[in-house]
Amino acid sequence: MHRDGRRRREPQHRRHVGPLPARRADLRRTAERYRSVPAEGVETRHAFSFSGHYDPKNTHFGALLACNEELLAPGAGFEEHKHRDTEILTWVLEGALAHRDSYGHSGVVRPGMVQHLSAGSGVSHTERNVGGATGPVRFVQMWLQPDEFDAPPAYGLRKVEPADGGLTLLASGLERDAGTDALRLRRGDAALWLATAGPWQPLPLLPGAPWRYAHLTAGSLGYRTVPGPKGGGRSMVPGDSVRITGEAFADPAAGETGAELLLWEMHSPVSYG
Repeated sequence: MHRDGRRRREPQHRRHVGPLPARRADLRRTAERYRSVPAEGVETRHAFSFSGHYDPKNTHFGALLACNEELLAPGAGFEEHKHRDTEILTWVLEGALAHRDSYGHSGVVRPGMVQHLSAGSGVSHTERNVGGATGPVRFVQMWLQPDEFDAPPAYGLRKVEPADGGLTLLASGLERDAGTDALRLRRGDAALWLATAGPWQPLPLLPGAPWRYAHLTAGSLGYRTVPGPKGGGRSMVPGDSVRITGEAFADPAAGETGAELLLWEMHSPVSYG
């Protein structure tokens, strides 16, 4: 996913052609994630194969390559490292994350903000718990495959104003969303949403797509695996995720403390070659 020397390909900006996946809501518990400690004070919980943990059946979902739960202790962080041809989205849950990269971009990401680093032809960056912090920073970081390669690196950071109705667009590459406040992705058929609901309230109507990835960041959530009487009831706690294909994941509703959910809308899977 970070291979140098890739040839440039023009953006496809088209939807998936071919058989669509069968409907399924595949619940993955946070305890099932692979845990790594790459440096002192750094803990990562991986949803997909990564580094020393490799499962050939769990390398991606749709166009999503990674969804990591990160925790950095005070003074800790990731030293300078390089990415290439990857769309990196960061959502902070607690504390503050300091970003600095080799193209001169810098920013501090706090709860209620979303950060986008488009690695393009290659960029090095550091990510650290902000200086002077007395507590940890916790965040979710997601990697998406672009459909435009070898492009100049780009950076974006925005404070999110929650939309009326509980469904807020965070980032998108879809032409449908051009001109909105959403950060622009270099993938023409994917979007990242934030869905929220108060205690015991249903989630807003979620966008449909052949591939959707839902990650619960706060509260609790109940849903039915598929619509209708054959759908089994399931529940989620923070850190749980659901890999959704087709018309699955029905009637999601928040529990007693409400719910906050990150949702990827993806209209095609990864493509290599």
